[in-house]
Parts: sequence; C-alpha cells; structure tokens
Amino acid sequence: MFSLSALTRAYQRNLKALVRATRPVRPAKAVAPLRKASAPGALPAAVRGARKPRNPVRGDWLAGVAPGPAGARRYHLFVPPGLGPRPGETFPLLVMLHGCGQTGWDLAVSSRMNRLAARERFLVLYPEQERVANAHGCWNWFERRNGKADAEAATLLAAVDKVARRQPVDLARVAVAGLSAGASMAVLMAGTYPHRFCAVAMHSGVAPGTAESAATALAAMHGRRDAQLPEPRLHRLPGLLSKAAAAASAAVPSASPSGTGPALPPLLVLHGDADNVVSVRNASATAALWAEALGARAGAVRTLQRGQRHAMQVTEFKARGRTVVALREVAGLAHAWSGGAAHQPYSDPAGPDASALVWSFVARQFDRRRI
Repeated sequence: MFSLSALTRAYQRNLKALVRATRPVRPAKAVAPLRKASAPGALPAAVRGARKPRNPVRGDWLAGVAPGPAGARRYHLFVPPGLGPRPGETFPLLVMLHGCGQTGWDLAVSSRMNRLAARERFLVLYPEQERVANAHGCWNWFERRNGKADAEAATLLAAVDKVARRQPVDLARVAVAGLSAGASMAVLMAGTYPHRFCAVAMHSGVAPGTAESAATALAAMHGRRDAQLPEPRLHRLPGLLSKAAAAASAAVPSASPSGTGPALPPLLVLHGDADNVVSVRNASATAALWAEALGARAGAVRTLQRGQRHAMQVTEFKARGRTVVALREVAGLAHAWSGGAAHQPYSDPAGPDASALVWSFVARQFDRRRI
C-alpha cells in the first residue's frame, strides 16, 4: 500500500485550499470562453464525469510504457497523418508534460498542439504521471531531497529514447514543454540533461531547484524562495541512452560560459500575471537565472497584443546576438494554457496562442543544433 508522508499530506491540503480559493463561480447558463481557469487538482464535476472527446485531429494516438528509475510511466505519442518518411528522414519531437489534475490527453485537447503538429510535421509525446506516484497527478518536480524528482526526469528521458527507437525521431531536434507542475519538470529535465534538448518552454511553472520537498513546494509556488537550477548530468545513464542519442549529445557544439559543460538550451517562459496558484514572480526569477547561466543580457521590455487577445510584456535575453531566453508575461491570464481551447479546464482562449509561441521558439533552435 502506498503511504504518503506527513509533508506530502500537508502539501496536498494546501493545494486543495488553493483549488477552493481559485475555482471560478459557474453560472447556471452556458459560460462564455473562460478568462480564468480553475487551479490544478480539482476538475469540475461535469468534466470528471464526461467521456473523453474524440480526437479532433486526424493522426495516430499510440500508447506505450517506458520503464525507468522512477518505475514505469505510460505515454501516448501523436503521429501526424501521412508522416511517411523517406529513407533516412527524421522528424522533430516535442515532449508535452501535463499539470496537476490533468492527463496527457487533457493537455493535448486544451493546447491543440496536435493540430499544429499535423501542419508542421512533428511528433508530440505526452507522458502520463501515475496516481500512485502522486495522488493529484503532479510530476514530482519538488521532491529533490529524496531523489524522486531526478528519478522521474530520468524516466521521462527513457520514454524519449524508447519512442526514438520505434519512430523516425531526430534526436538533435527534441524539445520539452509543460504546464504548471509539468513546466517545472520540463525545466528540470532541460537543466539536468542540457545536451538532450534543443529548447524548453515553461508555462506557469517554478524553477525546479527552488523546492527540495513537499514542505517547500508551496512557498516556491508563491514565489517566496530563491530560484535555483539543478546540476547537469552529462554521464551516460545505463540502459537508457541509445547510440543515436549518444551521437546527438556528442554533436552539441555549445558550451556554458564557465566551460564546464554544455550550455543550457534556450528557454521560453510563459506566465499569467493573474495566476494565483503559481506566482508570476517565478517567471521573471527563472528567466533571469537561466539568462545568467548563459551569459545573456535583458533587452528592453515590449508590449505586444494581437486583436482582442490578452496583451503580453515581452523581455528577450540575448547572448552573442541570439535570443536564448524569452520571457512573456500575459496580462489577465490565470493558471491556464494561454490561447487554449474553449470550455476546457486550465485553458484560456482569450490569451495569446501559447502552442504557436512554443513551436515558433523551438523551431528557431533547429539550425543551431546542426552547426
């Protein structure tokens, strides 16, 4: 029988309190597109009892299981229709990590990333957190002290390699993105294995080194702890790293300013200034920390707005003339995927299209990895 520690139970009580405090009032009639989404951890009853919607995008939704140091994790891989590669042809892979109270399917539906993948011809991997590992379905980004966070990061990397052994994946063009707890795990993966990812996107997350346990996670979410980055791991993981992955890692030309190892991959940070689950302070703190590690300097803050969508405050950090960190703080966005599908939990259709922003940022890094 799985037994949660007292610290984890305290974290869960605090998370439930946040859910109650941020759950929107549901009118009796049909609601307009949400401007604020409910916090992770408590799906509305109507959503919990509903069947999963039919995949709105044609393509294959392939199930699999990847074993690793944290145990086995299920995943689904979206393969766009008509992706019949020519001999030797490979495609980019985007890893999408869901937030608390979500599944990979939920994130696929709300983000509509599969629709973009079908148009741009890339694969999307949606790993699934097991409820036995976290009762709320959160990735354990904060469990650094007991090693659970690092074990999950290694297991997710094992899922990438398993998919790459079965599908035409270009391991020099792999990126990772996530929402909330998934965003924190995405940054943990990119910081721990910088040689394996060409880019990372953190949507409404926390720098993974900011908390070491469940007891410190809530303070980190509220922006009351100093942001830190994990130590990179450059050694081979026994049984996990394929020959192709090892070759892709060895081909990475960039190095950190200190010269001690590969540089961190470029980072896109998206966060709403109306987020009362994860403080927007985490966005600027993580961007500044990542930029410092890359020797990048901040440019002027710009305000961008398209039509009636929420406005964004954009700050770009450049090193050697290249944007290596982009910070986008979205006005009026709560704890939700910006520009996501309407009437979905954790999704705000009035925000800028986060999926398009993520893919645009990721695609700009491809040529850099081939230099």
